[in-house]
Amino acid sequence: MAASFNCFLNPNQIATGGVSGISTIIQHLSGLNPAITQWALNIPIFLLALWLLGGHFGVKAAVGSVIFPLCVLVTSHIGVPTHNPLLAAVYGGIGVGLGLGIVFRGRGSTGGLGLAAQILHKYTGLSLGFSVAVFDGLVIISSALVFTPENALYGMIGLFVTTKTIDIVQVGFNYAKVAFIISDHSDAIRKAILFDLDRGLTELNGSGGFTGESRNVMMVVVKQNEVSRLKTLVQSVDPQAFVILSETNEVLGEGFKRHA
Repeated sequence: MAASFNCFLNPNQIATGGVSGISTIIQHLSGLNPAITQWALNIPIFLLALWLLGGHFGVKAAVGSVIFPLCVLVTSHIGVPTHNPLLAAVYGGIGVGLGLGIVFRGRGSTGGLGLAAQILHKYTGLSLGFSVAVFDGLVIISSALVFTPENALYGMIGLFVTTKTIDIVQVGFNYAKVAFIISDHSDAIRKAILFDLDRGLTELNGSGGFTGESRNVMMVVVKQNEVSRLKTLVQSVDPQAFVILSETNEVLGEGFKRHA
């Protein structure tokens, strides 16, 4: 995260939100080292959160509040590979997203405005996601006033890339499909899925909305490369079968990803 901040975002005056974004703005206005600004904001926010929210976010938030600015200070003289703001927004967003994704997978925290958002959430009733968006939005609007509106737009691109990268780190590329199958030949389809496709399934009890008749609904989760085979198997048994396919981002359990 610190390397991406110093390589891409800060040198190109791109504030993607958070305390790091504020430190970029303050450096432009006063010349103050971003790490100093981050310490000056992170530590009081952490202490305020400790007082108002209690200590449930634990030692990890305290460590993150101190260590991230330290890493920013250590990597402050790292080279700048590009001064193209679009490339900087994209690659800076990827780097920060990778770092945050790893932190979140370890159930950690970098402190900062994330804790401030939790305070806002608790005392206003606003959703946590909206509370985070409020603070990030204020930082990006401030960057439009201090730098240029174009810089703020690049900041929005960087923030979008960061959130998508976090999702990839936490969920991965192992997208799967969940299929719900309704058929008058459920026994034959069940055997085809179990023995030909070699996938488990779950049978749910349902009833027709119009007829009121009891129906078996088969639910099966398959990998992307098994979707065509599943459809072929179902169609070969019952061309009139009703099949619903939807995407699922993560599947834990036998035949898929292990539980973390």
